This record gives sequence, C-alpha cells and structure tokens, in this order.
Amino acid sequence: MQCQCKTPEGNPLRGRFNSWLLEKFEDAFHEEVGERKAHLFANLKGSVVEVGPGNGVNFRYYPKDLSVIAIEPNPYMHERLKESAQTHNVDMELISTSAEVLELDDASIDAVICTLVMCTITNPEIALAEVHRVLKPGGHFIFIEHVAAPKGSGLRIAQDLLQRPWRWLFEGCHTNRETARLIEAAGFDKVEYECFKSKIMPPPILPQIVGVAIK
Repeated sequence: MQCQCKTPEGNPLRGRFNSWLLEKFEDAFHEEVGERKAHLFANLKGSVVEVGPGNGVNFRYYPKDLSVIAIEPNPYMHERLKESAQTHNVDMELISTSAEVLELDDASIDAVICTLVMCTITNPEIALAEVHRVLKPGGHFIFIEHVAAPKGSGLRIAQDLLQRPWRWLFEGCHTNRETARLIEAAGFDKVEYECFKSKIMPPPILPQIVGVAIK
C-alpha cells in the first residue's frame, strides 16, 4: 500500500466529525445497499479508481487482486481509510487531490466508483469529464448517489431551503444536486440507473440513484 498525499486541506472539526459519522453509519449502509454494491462490484478487475472513498466503506465488497487508486481529499478520513484497506487486503494507492484533477493517464482505468460523493464535488461537470477521460473504452463508472427531488415537490423546496447550512456542515454536500442529469450529459455511451428512496438517510437526502455508465 502506497500513499501519495499532497498538502491536507479541509476543516479539522467538520472533517473529523464527518469521518466519525460515516463510521457510525457503516453497518446501516451495509444493511441498506450492501447487496447492490456486492452485485455492482462483483466483476471489477484490473485498475479501479474510487473517488471519495471516505473511510473505505466499499472495500469489503471489492474482489481480490484489484489495483485501487483512492482519491480522498479529506485528510481526516485517511487513518480509517488505510485501516480499512489493511483489514480487507486492498492494494491501495492514496492520493489526496480533488476529483476535478485526476492525475492519471487518458484511457488508463478499468472502472471508477463514486458512492455518495458527487454531491460534495465543487465542479461535478469537470469531475465527470475527468472520470470519462481516464476510463478505458468500455470502462464502467459505477455510482450510488443521493439526488434532487422533483422540482415543485415539497421535498425539493425543503432541499433548496436547507442547501446552504447543510453544505457547510457536511463538507460541501448539496442536497438538491441533479446528479442523474449530469451523468447523462457527461458523454458516456450508455447510462443505466434505478431510483430508490433510502430508509436510513435524513429526509433531505432520501432520493437516491444507483447505476452504471459505460464509456
């Protein structure tokens, strides 16, 4: 396991709080979406980039013999992330750059994974362009994300109202980001996803999507 960590950024209080919170919810996440993740990750092979792996909650589902590049800019996640890699025997290279600047060669990666990450990225269109760039032809972008409720709905109004304080507390998380639309517009040859409503998330982020985009 290697670590290529650039200058740490992020708020130390919020960063540590969110790392702690994700750890507390890990079993609940597993209960709710573990079966979906196991299915989506079952055929992963070769080189895999996980954008925003946090504490490494996805590592338990990874097949053996993957080469994993973890893009995690929050330095307060790194200790738990490394521990998870060791626990699940994941060959991980840790890079603490942002999703908008993946310092990887064009068409060099077999799969990219994002779970509950696109909501926090400052420029998601740029990040998705980077994902598309580094994927090999036929490569898979696997995602599970919370998304905006339909416009005009009561939940969407609440999402819009809570946007600023929520974003501050949860490290840039946007309650009302239309992530499905952004993925569909990112230039992939095929995008398939299903919508579901979380049973464990707070109300502002109940609407979820899970799917795969193929380059």
